[in-house]
Amino acid sequence: MSVSAQTGDDGRERAGLWVTCQGVGHPAEEIARGAAYEIFSAVEAPGFEWAPRPGAPLPWRRFVHATEVTAAHGASSPTEEQETPLLVPLHRERDWSDVQQLTQQPSAAGHPVLGALRGSATIRRGTRMVKVLSARQLAGHVRGWLPYGFCHREHDVAHLRTPAALAVLRTDGEGGRDGTDVAYALRWRAADPVDYDMPTGDAYRGLVELPPRDRVGPPVLGTGFAPSGTQVIPEFVTRDFADLPMPANAALLAYPAEGGEVVLYTYQAEQRGWLRMVGPRWRHLLAAVPGLSPDQEYVPTTDPARSTQLVGGYGGGEYEAVADLPGGFRVLAMTRTARYPVESVSRRLRHARWRDVDCLVLREEAGWLRLRLRRPDPEAVAVTGAHCQERGVYETWAPAVEVTDDRIVDLPYLL
Repeated sequence: MSVSAQTGDDGRERAGLWVTCQGVGHPAEEIARGAAYEIFSAVEAPGFEWAPRPGAPLPWRRFVHATEVTAAHGASSPTEEQETPLLVPLHRERDWSDVQQLTQQPSAAGHPVLGALRGSATIRRGTRMVKVLSARQLAGHVRGWLPYGFCHREHDVAHLRTPAALAVLRTDGEGGRDGTDVAYALRWRAADPVDYDMPTGDAYRGLVELPPRDRVGPPVLGTGFAPSGTQVIPEFVTRDFADLPMPANAALLAYPAEGGEVVLYTYQAEQRGWLRMVGPRWRHLLAAVPGLSPDQEYVPTTDPARSTQLVGGYGGGEYEAVADLPGGFRVLAMTRTARYPVESVSRRLRHARWRDVDCLVLREEAGWLRLRLRRPDPEAVAVTGAHCQERGVYETWAPAVEVTDDRIVDLPYLL
């Protein structure tokens, strides 16, 4: 693509990526394949902060979402299917700030404007999903935790690049108050839209009704948007709050205060473990992670009792499968020649009921079952004595002999 020369706010002509934001042209760097931009300025301006770093063209910078940019010159051509942007009908009596306030009002959960806005945030097979993590949660994923609970499309949160900005997305209740100057995240590709729900409607009304003493993290509004005084961020939850099988090439990320993105580990599906990607320059970012050595080259997962897996059909047989997106699904095998594309695929998990409450079975130990509530509400939490592990996720132990309707469930994906 040809690169146009543009005149910046310092009066000099420059080449490269330039974007127009609020009527002013700025040199910029692309984030998340054009979902957001880091824009630069030679002088202080509203929304910009002083953050000089090596390689930055100018010392003042700001992160903006692509929806705030009216023109981009010199941007790279898309190499894959783009995510759908948020769309909402506006008019002279309702501007964007009015819509943002509407997303924060539980009483407006059924408003048609919010319905249209939420309906534009869609997940397709291969959509990059993000879950912001604490240091403790990062350690858990390195040791075998799977994606579950509240999450977001990377496209919608790409402009949130610093620990302070990402604190609004945390699910652990700390909200950036754990004393660290780095934020962490898990990023993976969605295997299928059926794995995700919008936390809206009657099915999730119980989460809205839970009192503060019974929850961790910010409240669930029921509008389908994250609580924020300035942002409009659509939320998703994994269906029934279930664990999802970890796709190949998922990544554990760090976001230091300067706003860069550092890939800490990538997931190696055949070994069910994480390969360290960071060199000595960035190993200090792992210093706050409990029980994790920054110098460890390879950290395999240690929990053999997986709560879910992909099952694929090939040649009349059944095999464990892996989502290797955007390419598709294949047999999970150590040798390349055995990694056949599967002919059918399902997500397998275990359902049960305890004290008339629908649950997921996570694991079994010495006659006890670890359960996670599929639809948390005040009554279900009280009856089961479930504790909130993180925002929206409630778990408890139950004697196996008391559990009913214990069964294996296969949720098929359409290939």
